[in-house]
Amino acid sequence: MSKKKKFILENILIESYAAEGKCIARQNEKVIFVEGVVPGDVATLFVHKNKKDWAEAKVNAITTLSKNRVTPFCDYFGVCGGCKWQMLPYELQLSYKEQQVKDQLRRIGRVEAEESLPIKGCNETSLYRNKLEFTFSNKQYIAPEDLKEGTSFDKNVLGFHAPRLFDKVIDIEFCHLQNEPTNAIRNFIRAYALEHGLTFHDIRNHTGLLRNLIIRLSSLGEVMVNLVFGENNETLIQQVMKAVLEKFPAITSLNYTINLKLNDTIYDQEVICYAGKEFISEKLEDFQFKISPKSFFQTNTRQAEELYRIVRQFADCKGHEILYDLYCGTGSIGIFLSKNVQKIIGVETVEDAIKNAEENAAFNHLENTHFFAGDVIKICNQDFFIKNGHPDIVIIDPPRAGCHEKLIHKLLELKVPRIVYVSCNPATQARDLALLSAQYTVTKSQAVDMFPHTHHVENVVQLNLK
Repeated sequence: MSKKKKFILENILIESYAAEGKCIARQNEKVIFVEGVVPGDVATLFVHKNKKDWAEAKVNAITTLSKNRVTPFCDYFGVCGGCKWQMLPYELQLSYKEQQVKDQLRRIGRVEAEESLPIKGCNETSLYRNKLEFTFSNKQYIAPEDLKEGTSFDKNVLGFHAPRLFDKVIDIEFCHLQNEPTNAIRNFIRAYALEHGLTFHDIRNHTGLLRNLIIRLSSLGEVMVNLVFGENNETLIQQVMKAVLEKFPAITSLNYTINLKLNDTIYDQEVICYAGKEFISEKLEDFQFKISPKSFFQTNTRQAEELYRIVRQFADCKGHEILYDLYCGTGSIGIFLSKNVQKIIGVETVEDAIKNAEENAAFNHLENTHFFAGDVIKICNQDFFIKNGHPDIVIIDPPRAGCHEKLIHKLLELKVPRIVYVSCNPATQARDLALLSAQYTVTKSQAVDMFPHTHHVENVVQLNLK
């Protein structure tokens, strides 16, 4: 291969899948990681990063399409970055995700589960999300091939951010990710705003009345809408909210938020309930959960149920155990397992999440759950374990960055009989398993697909003390 840093390679066969949506090609034994292709494609590649043993490339053109490709079902495929694997049959998506998990456990963690269970796929591969967030913008995204001399980006749109372009938004008419009335609500609000001359958010200058739209649906048929405004114009806000309620009187919880900050997060902002309840309800098996506008809840409800069943199976509780749920969020895993243990101890950094967890425990009339807000590393000291009991089982479900190394050392010190590690990032999970393998055996592993048509995959691992 050329020693140049950037160059073109023509008619290169894409051989196999790597991870995180990237595939592998080879040139003179050098591995090339490529985005935007599938195994079996033949492509012209632009190599933009060239190292001694590997390179990274982008696709200039696909000269021969893989026989494994299928026709994408969404009009925005290739433009919107949400469902990048629509061109792959779902069975093949699952195969690649399962392969990714096994490869990363083996390559990064140098561990191999005694039993690798088949990946748990979704029964519903579209309309599976219970939450979507849309952005209002006065700058539309236009694909490079549609750009012409004099083309203007100035247009009021409502949809998703264009990949890697923070100030351009793709105008969305129909999204396959969430069931109705989501598309109807979004399209009505856009049409109303255009008809009445309301201003859309200017992302660069931080002006404009309409900023974000967040819609949640529950499997119980409840609908929550939170309309986020970038200006505090009470007259216009009330007019918009009244119009939405008149058009969609069945909305269970209609809210609005005034966010004047530079960033879009609303977790430090007041959410005002305009009509209906301040929450919607969701159900996982026999347990019900209150979901407020700022609550975290698994985005794929039905698959979350499957994920938690695997966690329960791997925990293998007999009824007498003290179970610690670390990084517990709003307590959903602990609550889901509460019938199978003597006591649940949940720990989470975010105070609002702990409040939600306590509310959900009370909502389900549970008396054996106890939740604590604070840093896991600081809270889980010797006095804490003496007061609450030595854990028989620990569930860890950390963010993508994985566990803090101090927590790993604390678990090794405690010699907990069983750990169940839930991860949304098998790479960092594998790194942590390498440390835990000093005292633990990885007895079971099972990948779970929470997000069809994306490269994201969750993995559950059971570890038993040697």
